[in-house]
Amino acid sequence: MSDLKTRFWVDALRWRAESGGAAIYVARRGDPDAGAVLVKVSLLDGTARLFVPVTDFSGERVWSQPLGDSLEEARADAYAARRLEDDPDLWVIEIEDRHGRHFLTEPVEKS
Repeated sequence: MSDLKTRFWVDALRWRAESGGAAIYVARRGDPDAGAVLVKVSLLDGTARLFVPVTDFSGERVWSQPLGDSLEEARADAYAARRLEDDPDLWVIEIEDRHGRHFLTEPVEKS
């Protein structure tokens, strides 16, 4: 996401998810130019995966799963609500995919 405006990055994620047959929703629009993005993947069985961007030790942006690999969907929603209280520029993207695909092209840390 580095220098790419957030709204364009979200559009690209939407294109990848929809091309892969998943449903994707912008649950919360943040700052269109520089807002951070939180990605929730609902597996449609009451569980979800949550991805947030972090910077690794080499300074590169990677995605992390702050609550582990799989959790109750309500916990993911509560985490997003807490983050929104601290960051009104945050985007919240929800992907519905029974296979749990996130469609992120950047590296994802192992949880």
